[in-house]
Amino acid sequence: MKVKDKRLHRKIRIRKKIYGTSTVPRLAVFKSNNNIYVQAIDDLNQVTLASASTLSKEIKSKNLSNESAKEVGELLGGKLKDLKIQSAVFDRGGYIYHGRVKSLADGIREKGIEF
Repeated sequence: MKVKDKRLHRKIRIRKKIYGTSTVPRLAVFKSNNNIYVQAIDDLNQVTLASASTLSKEIKSKNLSNESAKEVGELLGGKLKDLKIQSAVFDRGGYIYHGRVKSLADGIREKGIEF
């Protein structure tokens, strides 16, 4: 079984257990070789409440690193604060919780979002 297939199996297993609401959204992470993306999703109404990525205008970084992932997390944390959301459910998308995914989560937590 390929590494990508294993990640997709983990992703499906995680998605069975967690879901987001309008007050406690699901923070879905996707990362590619060049960029990292995160969305705050209300699964009950099937709506994306907020999103951020390294492609955002506010992020000036050209390369994907732990620092740029943390900036993306802080950007999303600020957007969630503007929406008056204090807590969320973190969906790592089957990725291992280290490196850029951990930096992203730390950036969101620095803005006061609990998960």
